[in-house]
Amino acid sequence: MEGDSTNNSKSYSGIPEATFVDNVDEFMNKPENAGEVDKVLRKLDEQHGKYKFMEYTLGTKRRRLRQQIPDLARSLEIIEKLKAQKQDTETQFLLSDQVFMKANVPPTKTVFLWLGANVMLEYSLEDAEKLLSTNMATATKNLNCVDHDLDFLRDQCTTTEVNMARVYNWDIKRRQAKAPQIAS
Repeated sequence: MEGDSTNNSKSYSGIPEATFVDNVDEFMNKPENAGEVDKVLRKLDEQHGKYKFMEYTLGTKRRRLRQQIPDLARSLEIIEKLKAQKQDTETQFLLSDQVFMKANVPPTKTVFLWLGANVMLEYSLEDAEKLLSTNMATATKNLNCVDHDLDFLRDQCTTTEVNMARVYNWDIKRRQAKAPQIAS
């Protein structure tokens, strides 16, 4: 991802690229627009709404990944401690919000991991470490992709907003030119 200059301006998740309207006269005279300002503004507004929805969705995914990465890091840290442990260790664990419980943890060669959907499996410490490391790398990669897509999406929103303003201003100038000049 980093250093990949061929994909810097493109989206990883297939977000359509907004085309900048450089010449509004040419754009409005295209057959699909036919000079209908309301239709064009509605279409641009719909496109802008889709971009905003995608931004919300990606923002949610980003928050979830930002929570997941520290959890995975803590789990990896605990596995390292369990691998180094040679005798019983007394510790505290979170039972519920602000309620901790003391526990005596004997040396172990296995751990149980929540996989989601109310599924928990027992893994050897080495297998658990591999799984969590893979999940951490995937989550980090996905977070980088989401961050890139959010940046790309913000650019598309800005381009669409500018296009809307340019079409609206073009229509105002056109109406002012058609209006009879009133002598003052």
